[in-house]
Amino acid sequence: MDKLLNFLGLCRRAGKLLTGNDVVTDAVRNGEARLVIVSSDVSKNTEKKLRAVCGSYSVEILKLNRTTDELSASIGKFAAVTATTDSGFAKKLSTLIMNDIGGTCV
Repeated sequence: MDKLLNFLGLCRRAGKLLTGNDVVTDAVRNGEARLVIVSSDVSKNTEKKLRAVCGSYSVEILKLNRTTDELSASIGKFAAVTATTDSGFAKKLSTLIMNDIGGTCV
């Protein structure tokens, strides 16, 4: 596994990573989510809905260059959509995705 996926696993073990479309959407609406992350193969419909919600609540959303299977393996739970609730983790993940590892802003 690479640095990004290892860090996502650390975030999950720290209890600062939410998984699942409904859970993440609720966290964005409740002001808990600091950064939303979607896998490269998430459905267009899911991505569109998350983009709308995140845009309404000014939450950054990033798309990984990793598949759902790779993301799921790194956090130990099936997930195509995740969100971190910690500002520090969000800043580090954003840096890893955009600079070191490669990803896109949705």
